This record gives sequence, structure tokens and C-alpha cells, in this order.
Amino acid sequence: MKLGLHYWNFSTPADPAAIAPTLTQAATTAEQAGVASFTVMDHFFQMEALAPAEEPMLEAYTTLGYVAAQTQRMTLGVLVAGVMYRYPGLLAKTVTTLDVLSGGRARLGIGASWYEREQRGLGVPVVPVAERFERLEETLRICRQMWSDDNGPFDGRHYQLTETINSPQPLRRPHPPIMIGGSGEKKTLLLVARYADACNLFGTGAEGIAHKLDVLRGHCAAEGRDYDSIEKTVLASKPPLEDLDEFLAEVSAYAALGVTEVQVTPDRHPVEFAERLGDEVLPRLADIG
Repeated sequence: MKLGLHYWNFSTPADPAAIAPTLTQAATTAEQAGVASFTVMDHFFQMEALAPAEEPMLEAYTTLGYVAAQTQRMTLGVLVAGVMYRYPGLLAKTVTTLDVLSGGRARLGIGASWYEREQRGLGVPVVPVAERFERLEETLRICRQMWSDDNGPFDGRHYQLTETINSPQPLRRPHPPIMIGGSGEKKTLLLVARYADACNLFGTGAEGIAHKLDVLRGHCAAEGRDYDSIEKTVLASKPPLEDLDEFLAEVSAYAALGVTEVQVTPDRHPVEFAERLGDEVLPRLADIG
């Protein structure tokens, strides 16, 4: 079982001048401890369900580029990029750039954007949910085309590209892994079956995850996709240090369902959190899988 650090909060410590050194120390400590992946949110305002919207938030890919320069092994990605925030061709180029500069460590995490307050606040178009999923599918097709030998046009309903040149290509071949985040059974998990190398589900407990994976298995059967070729990952709903035994029991149940990576979020100073992951969580997690 792999462990991922999902760095969602830039408010601790409170001084903005401390954000960069804290991020560096947390990321390098996590990597040295054996954390497999490092992710950030794709938000521009903090999520209101977690903290006031005015709390500090950094742009995702700039942040990952910074972390890439501080680390050597961890997979780097956004959990997950909102489809409305970047034109698809530019998103593919951005992820390619991260992959090249990180030595082949980028992962494309993507989903249907949803946070309308930040979109309206910053002038990002807000479109109906059905259209967001249409755009998501076209974005996935464009990224896969740009990461292939086909540099010709793409003519979709929402996006038209006359050339899909992408030079250099990513170091990770055939392309950076594509992770689709979300649990929607009719659309999101169908897109996982069609296009993704990995899915990311919210940790609702073993019963809920089992149901979502059964739905995914059905979509894979209908699409002619090998279900076992898709990596299953879960964003834990509770920080592990709150009750480590409970966390490990839940992770063991996920592992029995085929989940191979669990992401956790700091619930205290991120450097302390990373240190305790190495001291308390990872040694016991090594026995699960």
C-alpha cells in the first residue's frame, strides 16, 4: 500500500513568507520517509467547507514545479485539476513540462470542476454539469493525442485544435498516468473505464468503496477494458494520526478491495505531520498490501 501526501492547506504557519520553506521541508521530509506521491488541490480560493475562502491558496502547477525542484522520487500531481480552468492543449503542455523537469514524475489528475464561487469570482466560465463532462471527455482525448505520435488536428464539439504538436514529449512513456477523480457512477467512472490509468475515490469506508469499484468493473466490462489495469486510489476522509489503529483497519479493508494508494491530508503543522507519517504510519502501513 502506497501513501500519498495531499497538501491542501497553506495557512500553517500564518506568515506568507513561511509558505515556501514550510512546503520544502514538508515535501522533503515526506519523501525521505517513503511517501510515494505529493498532490495539491486545483483551487484558487480555499474550499468553504474546510476553511474561509480567503485563506491562502497557491496555484497548483506552479506549486508542483517548485516541489519538483526540491524532491527526487515522489510522483507529483493535482488532486484533481478542474477541467474548466485550462484549455486542454495547454493543460497537456503544462503536465508535459512538469514531467520533463521532474524527471518523469508527473501524473495528470483531472475531474469536472465544481467550485462556482471561485470560477465566478475569477471570471472562469460556469457551464452546466452535462457540458463539463463533455469537456472533460474531450480534454482526455486531446491529452492522449498530444502524448502520441499524432500531431494533427482535433475537432470536437467544444474544442478545435488545428495542430497538437507537443515537443518535447513527456519522459514518462507512453504518457504521464491519467487519474480521474470523483465517484459519479454514470459519467465519472465511465470515463475512468474509457481513458484513465487510475481512479481516485473519496474514502467513504470499505462498503462505499466496494460499491464504486463494482460500478467501475461493470463499466470496464461494457467498454472492453481490463479492470485490473486501472490503479485504484482513495483520498482518506480522516487524518491517520487522529486514530491510527482505525485508519490502518480501514486501509486494510481498502487493500482487500484492490486499492493500492491512499492519500492523507495534514491536520496539524505540515512538517510535524510529515515527520509523524515516517515515524508512526509508514512502518505499520508496510505490512498492508
